[in-house]
Amino acid sequence: MRAADLDLRELLHFEPKGGVIRFGGQRVLLFDAVALGILRRELIETLGQTGARGILTRFGYAHGWRTAETLRTEFPWQDEGEWKRAGGLLHTLQGLVVVAPAARGSNVSPEPFAESIWHESYEAEQHLLHLGRADDVVCWTLVGFAGGYLSCCNGREIVCIEDRCRGKGDAVCHVVGRFREDWGDEVSPHLPYYQKECLDAALAHVTGELKRLEQRLRARKKELGRVAALPDASGIVAQSAGMQRVLDLARRVAKVDSTVLVTGESGVGKERIARLIHDESPRTAGPFVAINCGAVPEALLESELFGHAKGAFTGASQDRQGLFEAANGGTLFLDEIGEVPPLMQVKLLRVLQEREVRRVGENKNRKVDVRVIAATNRDLAAEINAARFRQDLYYRLRVVELRIPPLRERRDDILPLARVFLAEAGVRVGRRVTGFSPRAANQLARYGWPGNVRELENAIERAVVLARGSRIDEADLPEEIGLALPGAYAPGDVRALDEVERDYILAVVRANDGNKTQAAEQLKIGTATLYRKLKQYEASGGAG
Repeated sequence: MRAADLDLRELLHFEPKGGVIRFGGQRVLLFDAVALGILRRELIETLGQTGARGILTRFGYAHGWRTAETLRTEFPWQDEGEWKRAGGLLHTLQGLVVVAPAARGSNVSPEPFAESIWHESYEAEQHLLHLGRADDVVCWTLVGFAGGYLSCCNGREIVCIEDRCRGKGDAVCHVVGRFREDWGDEVSPHLPYYQKECLDAALAHVTGELKRLEQRLRARKKELGRVAALPDASGIVAQSAGMQRVLDLARRVAKVDSTVLVTGESGVGKERIARLIHDESPRTAGPFVAINCGAVPEALLESELFGHAKGAFTGASQDRQGLFEAANGGTLFLDEIGEVPPLMQVKLLRVLQEREVRRVGENKNRKVDVRVIAATNRDLAAEINAARFRQDLYYRLRVVELRIPPLRERRDDILPLARVFLAEAGVRVGRRVTGFSPRAANQLARYGWPGNVRELENAIERAVVLARGSRIDEADLPEEIGLALPGAYAPGDVRALDEVERDYILAVVRANDGNKTQAAEQLKIGTATLYRKLKQYEASGGAG
């Protein structure tokens, strides 16, 4: 088969009624040229012209290389030369550009490996349409495609350069391709667009812009006085004064690299605070790596944290980096640090002091640049007194301590949190539940929540699954929430005894499905007494 024999009707295979379209045996997609033009404009406005050109050039290069590989295996070519020449014809068949041979003697020296004139370039057309006349060439994807196709075909890197372009006012687009080593200084301005570094610079620019935008939005929220009532950018609800203090301290400590110890009961959201510190820190572009130290067997914890060399122990079939190395440049979150055994505490202390790790089975140290955040629900001071935790490690970790109050001490957060979880659970399980009945909301606010935020989230998801209507009623909540009295005294939560008694009696009646005789037996009061109290509650409007 010759390149001239390629026919679009044979290359395209599709069902007339729709479905997968194949080009040369491989799946392809149809895109509107204007949509691609809009994408180009958005890339330029978001990443800048350098970043956009780098992405589109590398995309075109990958597309060209992939197309060359596909054509080589899908068609019985007469010779290698026909396969190599098919790339330009494909561009024309696909409607991307009309390729014509360049006239020889076109003042390019030394003679190029490939040279062509392009008519009707879709890229030049769309750039003019959406962005106007350019100061430089604009057929970035097409040039990348040509370079990728030719490089694949010839087994050597070929760099294609567009030196004339309709997008900048020339009559036609003119492209020259040479082996990379055959180019002189004239190729230098074009080479970065074939390389990953230009994309890294563009993405770093975008990351900086997004962080500045986020800071402006946060400042605007504070001006409006809404930060306390709404989840902030981290998704943390902090309407209570205690939780606001935690977030303020977390954001302040995020600006420096000090080690942080996050304490609090199980389920209060210690990892969320650790992630907030990472996201607000200069390390936000680096990895956030978390490990539950209590969930890893003692025999494996050292390898998990520090890595191991091949053959260090049975099953170590290859070198493996540990989590300290994996978190290099970012943050390592050591959850349940109080569960670390004494021998590992010594090794962990050394890593924190020296900022270097030694893999199991190796005798050399490796420098690491890691910010450590540890968390525990244990009282580490008591653990030190019981000789279960090293005092020197405790002080090394506790440069700054953040204590997250339990949910019963920040009751102002309960209903805002419940509403956030309600919206998330509704989406997750596919139920449209819009809110809570007054009785359900009251019971949520009064319950002690021994499992803290995690228990609240699970209770809300259960209620969403069981809800009969468009809102959560008290009967949809777990039984312990409906029956339990409010938790231990918390500041700002003092209630009259008759109010506590009323709520408890009503909860017991509801738990017995309205059977007053059975409720009276459980309450150890007479049936007449129960009826009298219920009548009083109904008269005062408190019977629900």
